Amino acid sequence: MEKKLRFVADSAIPYLDILRDHADCIFCKASDITPEVVRDADALFVRTRTFCDAALLRGSRVSLVASATIGTDHIDTEWCSDNGLQVVSAPGCNSLAVRQYLFTALYALAQRKGISLQGLTLGVIGVGNVGSKVADFGRRLGFRVLCNDPPKESLEPHNAHLFTPLDQLLAQSDIVTLHIPLWKENRGFADGIFFEDMKEKAIFVNTSRGEVVCEDALLRSMPKFAGVVADVWGGEPDINRKLLEAVDIATPHIAGYSRQGKINGSTTVVRAAGEHFSIDALKAFVIRDDTAVVRFDPEGLSQKEICDRLCAIYDIWKDDRMLRSDPGKFEQIRSHYNYRTEF
Repeated sequence: MEKKLRFVADSAIPYLDILRDHADCIFCKASDITPEVVRDADALFVRTRTFCDAALLRGSRVSLVASATIGTDHIDTEWCSDNGLQVVSAPGCNSLAVRQYLFTALYALAQRKGISLQGLTLGVIGVGNVGSKVADFGRRLGFRVLCNDPPKESLEPHNAHLFTPLDQLLAQSDIVTLHIPLWKENRGFADGIFFEDMKEKAIFVNTSRGEVVCEDALLRSMPKFAGVVADVWGGEPDINRKLLEAVDIATPHIAGYSRQGKINGSTTVVRAAGEHFSIDALKAFVIRDDTAVVRFDPEGLSQKEICDRLCAIYDIWKDDRMLRSDPGKFEQIRSHYNYRTEF
């Protein structure tokens, strides 16, 4: 008799119950995913909270690491490849959710602080799945948009005119938003020189990874900025309380936490398991979402009207208050987050 598969999954990943029909499943908190737990597993389903490396996986029979996230900086992909493990993630799964978060944050911040966004320049650093959508919607809202992405520019020499050198982008942008992956070379990317090169009274937003920003340098530079929005933090979940107090909008790494984004991420990893283990039902996995689509068209609206409509769809101040009221519950807030609806 063929041995039944065994899967281990982070219990905070939604919509994975179908896995129970095809494998013995253990659903547990990320902090409980240990070498002992995964030793007899065939597949591991994770979020960014589980670092998948030799220390966790060596000696196990895991052949698939599936992360329901856009990035893989929490996975030692080189070790996995060298040891025959397939790694799957869900790039772009929550790109529309991050786009929603960014513009809701910008308009909410501007409304609260009396900042006019008309005619401003939006600098987008990192123009992948998320950044490209941010740039496109920024243009639709009337921003002048500058883009910086050296790796992408090198692959698209015919589009060199669409990219701006970093120093020029920082010097010209009224709003700077980071959408870069956490590669080794990108740790501390936004450092003291980065912030010195930014315009006075600019707005800075980070929704990528906390470690791409030198938080001490950001704190020193706070007086020059008109506003700072932080959704991601170094050392999560033990975040920098001084930075928390200093920024204008603070949220617990939930910019991509929409229902649609979670559906996309979970669908991707379930189907990947179907392909990997040749399970037809998982290959064809579909999550039905009967929630009504929320439509948002900024055409002809004033800045206040845009702000009101965006905040009616997503109350970003509620998330800000929730984190500030008890930052020690950072991880609990994320794990029990009420996924919002995208526009």
